[in-house]
Amino acid sequence: MTPTEEGLAQWHELATTPDPARLATLVAKDAVFHSPVVHTPQEGHALVVTYLSAAAATLGQGQFEYVREIVHGQDAMLEFTCVLDGIHVNGVDIIRFDESGKISDFKVMIRPIKAVNKVWEMMAAQLQSARSS
Repeated sequence: MTPTEEGLAQWHELATTPDPARLATLVAKDAVFHSPVVHTPQEGHALVVTYLSAAAATLGQGQFEYVREIVHGQDAMLEFTCVLDGIHVNGVDIIRFDESGKISDFKVMIRPIKAVNKVWEMMAAQLQSARSS
């Protein structure tokens, strides 16, 4: 199994389980997260772990399922669906793994606009909760 395949297998285990400690072992120190609702990339290990944990807590409560996967070299594209408060969410995770199988870049794209707004609302609540803890 390649480092990318190992990293992807670990991501599948964590995608809907907000486990920051385990997730921290999968994220590279210089990782970058590209949010569908935040204009600037979120850079650095701690921020990426925080955002991915909030995403897992948010999307994991909505019948989350990966429905398509494309892997090429160190890159993976994972299409997902879920339902949040009655709104159907369709999205794509584009993940780059480094040579050791850690997440170095993570980009999320979501559609339709109703879904983007719902995810933003729910993620903001998760992030606020994480900051308060």
